[in-house]
Amino acid sequence: MQKVRIAVLASGSGTNFQALIDEIKANNINAELVLVLSDRAGAYAIDRAKGYGIRTEIVDRQGYSNREDFCKAMLEELSVVGAELVVLAGFLSILASSFVKAYEGRIINVHPSLIPAFCGSGFYGDRVHKAVIEYGVKLTGATVHFVDEGTDSGPIILQAAVEVEEDDTPSTLGAKVLKHEHRLLPAAVKLYCDGRLKLEGRRVRINREE
Repeated sequence: MQKVRIAVLASGSGTNFQALIDEIKANNINAELVLVLSDRAGAYAIDRAKGYGIRTEIVDRQGYSNREDFCKAMLEELSVVGAELVVLAGFLSILASSFVKAYEGRIINVHPSLIPAFCGSGFYGDRVHKAVIEYGVKLTGATVHFVDEGTDSGPIILQAAVEVEEDDTPSTLGAKVLKHEHRLLPAAVKLYCDGRLKLEGRRVRINREE
């Protein structure tokens, strides 16, 4: 089976990206990383990619007056490398509807909560974990989902729950959730690359292997 050409979009350190690299390098995922694109200069994910000889590009969000032009520039970079699947690994810019439509059903994101709780506009990083603790819920977790035109509102592929302990801080809770992100994102990408995901409206059907 031909390898799926993956482009990763990242804004920060790229630990989820690293988890994806590790699984692809171990031949556990039938894919090739053809591009890492960041919306900001200085993102450590770019350094990670260069260390593995992966093509990198920076499309600085600050250099564009509107979201449409910014996303058009990113789409041009994806076209150059023939990207078939886009993986968001800590990518903080909101995608324009034109971008989502161009890759409909082919954009995967990971979020540090059990969607639909603690997600949407303004919920990212430690802000999510701080809100979880302040609300007093007993369970949180990680979610991998397809991206639609909303924010964190696309069909859910995989989830894992994490218990919120009495003495948890945003930092300690985030560390526990991140371990699941590192496991779930590569797992979801593998399912996609193996052709085992089927979208039926809001539901993602997984073809489980024997």
